[in-house]
Amino acid sequence: MTTNGPSARARYMLGMVVDATGSGMYLPLSLLYFHHVTGLPLTRVGTLMTAAAVIGLISNPAAGVLIDRFGARAVVTGGYLLRAAGFCTYPLVDNGASMFAVLLVVALGDMSYPPAIQSFIAEFVRGADRDKLLAVQRSLRNAGLGVGGLLAGAVLALGSTALYHVIVFGAAAGYVAAALCIGSLPVHRAAPAGPRVSRKGGYRLVARNRPFLALTLLNMPTAFGYTVLSVGIPVYVTRDLGASHSLVGVLYAVNTVGIALLQIPVTRGLVAFRRTRTVAFGAAVFAVSFVVFALLASVGDRTVVLAGVFVATLLFTGGELMHGATASALCAQAAPEETRGRHLAVYQLSWAVPIALAPAALTALLTLSPTAMWLVLAVGATVSCLGVLRLERRLPREAVHPCPGVAEAEPGGGPAERAPA
Repeated sequence: MTTNGPSARARYMLGMVVDATGSGMYLPLSLLYFHHVTGLPLTRVGTLMTAAAVIGLISNPAAGVLIDRFGARAVVTGGYLLRAAGFCTYPLVDNGASMFAVLLVVALGDMSYPPAIQSFIAEFVRGADRDKLLAVQRSLRNAGLGVGGLLAGAVLALGSTALYHVIVFGAAAGYVAAALCIGSLPVHRAAPAGPRVSRKGGYRLVARNRPFLALTLLNMPTAFGYTVLSVGIPVYVTRDLGASHSLVGVLYAVNTVGIALLQIPVTRGLVAFRRTRTVAFGAAVFAVSFVVFALLASVGDRTVVLAGVFVATLLFTGGELMHGATASALCAQAAPEETRGRHLAVYQLSWAVPIALAPAALTALLTLSPTAMWLVLAVGATVSCLGVLRLERRLPREAVHPCPGVAEAEPGGGPAERAPA
């Protein structure tokens, strides 16, 4: 259990909300901002943004080393300040070269964030409190992104260059405020029981941790599934199902509002079960939602199609509610304390790689066959589900069970059989 009080948690949550609101303000207009200030074609702007993001992936393993050496809090706050500095230079951009330079600075901060924040949470809270904190974080971040998106929408409607700059500086101020909040928090890094790990051997230790690498690989198919909300669903619903473009926004709202409202109560109920079972069940629900999406392509009745789209989206949201926070807690606890930064840096590649590849991979599958795309995603999520269940006994007991020392209830009812230590 954590020894951090309500004040520390409140500061942590404030940092998350400020961060998310700033990000929500900027993310919807990032492509349009650079198109507006440089005059470059949207395709060229998109290519430069993707190139910076791919190169920025090098900060992921570097962040792992820095986390293990200096602590996660230092890397989280440093990443915030790096991104704030990058955003402050955005108004200076007037061509492709300067655009790429500032994008790369921000990308380096962006890519270091996931392993750093996961490691920080592992140091900040323990046990079932970790699942609950991650649930609150996901809920508040979704709310913050939504508020930021509304503010961005107002700016887009006005089309003013000065207001574009206000948004950019507002996002930078948000990162500085988040850095101050996180930097003020106490952490409790346990002293390692054995000799300190050599910095040169850290990633070799990760490579020898077969169960953790398996957990990382098994997350990749599910991570691809997450990307359909922004990549697959908009094209499929409008082009292949013939629905209105406005429906895309409604479906996005169903997902984000659902996460914001339900993540906390759902996770509180799930801490009674093994994390591996919850993660596997979430992946299974993803698979079912993808099958429903696939079947809609062969339905002729427009009313049935519309209802089916909402059912599939609700199932997708349900899978995310079960999988998201719990998977984060599972991997953070499965990573050895001494090299947690390196382990989580490797794990975060299971998210970063699908996010980078999804636009090309999913659009290629959609072009080949929309039904094939959904079925491929369904098979991938099923493999993740079954793989995590088989992996359960090879993971550390404290990673599998959120509440050690308490008889966990299985989803089907009845006491759980204790996993070996």
